Amino acid sequence: MICTEILSTAGDYVTRDRAATHGRAEDGFAAIAQVWDALDAARGDRPRSVLDVALYMAGLKLVRAATNPAHADNWIDLAGYAACGGEIATGGAE
Repeated sequence: MICTEILSTAGDYVTRDRAATHGRAEDGFAAIAQVWDALDAARGDRPRSVLDVALYMAGLKLVRAATNPAHADNWIDLAGYAACGGEIATGGAE
């Protein structure tokens, strides 16, 4: 793909597909910010780590699943972030 095709596709996703699947961006982003604030509070003073990225991305997918529970991609991605985080946390990653 060339950059104009990528930008055009992104525009389609954001203005049509994303809203139909996930609702208004402002509403979803506000809910995601609340989840991430809760994760910040739970983490406390510990510096953010690669494991936290898996948690924050899982939080994003939790909000998305709450918005549209029938959208399988949310559940698949949620499981994927949990698996990646678990693998890193237990030293299973190569």
